[in-house]
Amino acid sequence: MQKIIISHDIDHLKVFEHYKDLIIPKFIIKSTIEKLIGVISWKEYLLRYKRIIENKWQNLDEIMKFNKKNNIPATFFIGTNNGMYLSYPLKEALKWSKKIVDNGFDIGVHGIEYKDFNIMKKEFENLKSVINKEIGIRMHYLRNDNETIKKLSKIGYQFDSTLLEDKNPYKIGKMLEFPLHIMDGHVFYEDARYTTKSLEYYKQKTINRLDELQNKNIQYISILFHDRYFDDSFMIWKEWYIWLINYLKENNYQFISYKDAIKELNEKNNMDN
Repeated sequence: MQKIIISHDIDHLKVFEHYKDLIIPKFIIKSTIEKLIGVISWKEYLLRYKRIIENKWQNLDEIMKFNKKNNIPATFFIGTNNGMYLSYPLKEALKWSKKIVDNGFDIGVHGIEYKDFNIMKKEFENLKSVINKEIGIRMHYLRNDNETIKKLSKIGYQFDSTLLEDKNPYKIGKMLEFPLHIMDGHVFYEDARYTTKSLEYYKQKTINRLDELQNKNIQYISILFHDRYFDDSFMIWKEWYIWLINYLKENNYQFISYKDAIKELNEKNNMDN
């Protein structure tokens, strides 16, 4: 039986974090294009401006509530450093980390630095200072080089989920690598950096991908959905995630966290030895 691991990358908390970069004008241009080609409604378009005024670009409470209702043991990856358009302060990151853990979910690092070992280690230590548990990581924008994953293992992460590979989990040093298989951005962005097709198209694309992973005998399927899109201002994205969870439940997939998957794999390895 294939098992599903759901995770959420936290790329933004507030709109006005981005006063120094071009995220906001790029967002306005992209939203306008989506409205002009007819893939979003006037309601969605206006809600996006409302969220700017409200200074709110995260939907953590909302997606935690949905996941709790559906018994989804999701893992959230939060940044403890700034870079590549991730700009929220460490104080806010640690506050949300505690809240996420208090709500019964696992938290990990959304890594920024992927080359300098000392900076990478500091990102790990920043979260460990408030979370007295084993933690994992996923790199922001999935950035890595030939040494990144080895360094993450040496730092002390329990697992990583950065690499895009159609593989089952495997060991790198003492750390388990959980390849990432399905990512919302890869579903919705094909020939452009904005949505161009219907929800039904994206549903079928996802079903095809799940079937492909089943044919390849992938036992732990890792799926990423960004919390920011769990909002009525991104209706196709939100409806896709709700549909996906229901589809997986209806087709008897089992949900599991990274940490419980690690326990299962360790138990299996002990039995095999």
